[in-house]
Amino acid sequence: MTPYSQYNPYSSHRSATYSRDGMVAATQPLAAQAGRDMLAAGGNAVDAAIATAAALTVVEPTSNGIGGDAFALVWMRSEQGGGELHGLNASGAAPAAMTREAVKNAGYDAMPLYGWLPVTVPGAPSAWSELSERFGVLDFADLLAPAIQLAREGFPVSPVVSRLWQRAEARFRPVFTTDATRHWFDTFTPGGHAPAPGEIFASEAHARTLEALAETRCESFYRGELAARIDAFSQATGGCLRASDLAEHRAEWVDPIHTTYRGVDVWEIPPNGQGLVALMGLNIMGGYDDLHARDDITVLHRQCEAMKLAYTDGHAYIAHAPNMRTPVDALLSHDYAATRRAMIGEAALDPTPGTPPAAGTVYLATADRHGNMVSFIQSNYHGFGAGVVVPDTGIALHNRGHGFTLDPDHDNTLAPGKKPFHTIIPGFLTQDGKALGPFGVMGGFMQPQGHMQVVMNMLDFGLNPQAALDAPRWQWTGGRTIAIEPGYPTHLVREMAARGHDMELAFDLTSFGRGQIIIRDPATGVLCGGTEPRADSAIAVL
Repeated sequence: MTPYSQYNPYSSHRSATYSRDGMVAATQPLAAQAGRDMLAAGGNAVDAAIATAAALTVVEPTSNGIGGDAFALVWMRSEQGGGELHGLNASGAAPAAMTREAVKNAGYDAMPLYGWLPVTVPGAPSAWSELSERFGVLDFADLLAPAIQLAREGFPVSPVVSRLWQRAEARFRPVFTTDATRHWFDTFTPGGHAPAPGEIFASEAHARTLEALAETRCESFYRGELAARIDAFSQATGGCLRASDLAEHRAEWVDPIHTTYRGVDVWEIPPNGQGLVALMGLNIMGGYDDLHARDDITVLHRQCEAMKLAYTDGHAYIAHAPNMRTPVDALLSHDYAATRRAMIGEAALDPTPGTPPAAGTVYLATADRHGNMVSFIQSNYHGFGAGVVVPDTGIALHNRGHGFTLDPDHDNTLAPGKKPFHTIIPGFLTQDGKALGPFGVMGGFMQPQGHMQVVMNMLDFGLNPQAALDAPRWQWTGGRTIAIEPGYPTHLVREMAARGHDMELAFDLTSFGRGQIIIRDPATGVLCGGTEPRADSAIAVL
C-alpha cells in the first residue's frame, strides 16, 4: 500500500494532513478539537473517540444523538509492539412489545420511518461506557465535559449542518403533529426556526442529560432516572419502549470480519451490520487484475455491477447474526465471488440474489502516539431519527427499526429482542498483522459503496487519504440506476449510459456520504489523515 502518495488530481481545497503524536478526524471541527484535547491531556485514542462522539451529539444533531446506535473497531497496540483489533456492536434490539402484529394493527404494511414504532433500544451511550471501561485511561466524566460545555454555552452552527437542519424542519412541519413527535420543535427550533450558519445554538436539557451520563457512566440511561423518563414518555404517548427493554441492553464485543484485497486486510463489523456488503464487493473486484486507471469506463462499469450484486445479496441474507441462515463465510467465499463476477458483462444488469454455498450518521477516526487507533460510527439513522424527543432531555430517539422487514419468511423480519439490519459500519485496514488505520464513509446505504470506492482509490489507484475522499463518487440506488457526482468526466457518464445504466447526475453531495481516514506508516509511526470535503469536517492533531 502507498498511503503517502502525493498524487491528488481531485483535491480542490486541501492536501492530506500529517502528524506523529496524535490525530482526530471528524465531521465537525469543535468535536475533533474535543478529542484532540483528550490526547493532549494524556488520553489515548479511545478517550479521544468518546469525547469526539459525545460532542458530535451536540454540534451535529442532524445526523446523530444520545438516542442513537454505535459501532467501533478498536486497534490496541501491545507492549510487545504488535496489536489486536476489537469489534464493538452497540446496536439495540427491538422492544418486547414491538411485533409485526403491532405494526400491522397500527395500519402499516411496512416499517414506518417516524413515530414510536421504528424506535429500537438506543446503544450509543453503552458504546461510550464500554469503550472507556475496557480501554480508556482518563476519567469518564472528563471525556464528556467538552460536550456538556458546548451544549450549555452554545456553539455556532456550521454551514452544512444548518442546511440539513433547515431541510429537516421543512420536512417535519407537516408530519410531526402527534404527542410523540411535537416536542422535536421545542428542542430543535426553540426560536421558531432551524438555526442559520453561524447562529448560536444551546441546549440546557442536553447538557443536563450528558451530566447524568457522565456521573453514572451512562447507567442512568439504561437502569436509572433517564430510563424511567423514557419509559414514562413512551407509555404516555403510545410507544413500545419500556424501562425493562433498556435494562436488558448491553454493548457486545464481537469478532471483526475481513477479506484480503491487494494484500491488505479490510475489516468490518459482522452482521447485523452491512459491512459484509463492502467486503463482498471487494471480493468481486479482487478477481480483476487490469484496474489501471480510476477514470476508465471498464473500471467504473465493473465497480457499479459488483456493488449491485453484493448489495442484492446483502439485502437478501444479512440479518441479526443468530437469525442468519446463510453463513458469513459462505457470502465471503472467493468461489462464490467468482460466480458473481462471471455475471458481469458489457451491459448493465438487473441484479438478483445469488445462491451462496451452504455453510443522518457521523463517523470519526482517532489515533494516538502509541499506535492505538479507533474507527467509530454512531447514528440516529434517518437524520434526526424518529422525531420522538423525550421532553426536557435533548434525547432524540433513532428510527433504526425501519431497517426491519415485515416479511415473516425473511431472516431480517421484525421480532422482539432482535436487532435490525444496520447501515452504519466502521472500517479498518491492516497489513501483515500491523495496523494501517481506520476509515469510514457514513451515509445510509451509501456506506458500503463508499467503503469500496475509497479502499480502491487508495489500493488500486495510489491516492492518499485526502485524495481518496475528495474523488467524485457514484451510488447505485436500485435497478440499473446510478447516481453520480458532477466531478466525473462527461464521456464516462455517456459511455455508462450506452452500456444500459440509467445515469443520474446528482448535485446534493451530502447524499454521497461523508468519510474520514487515518493511515499510519508502520515503519515511522507517521499518521496521514484525510477528511470529508462534503461536510464541515476537520482534522485536529497534536
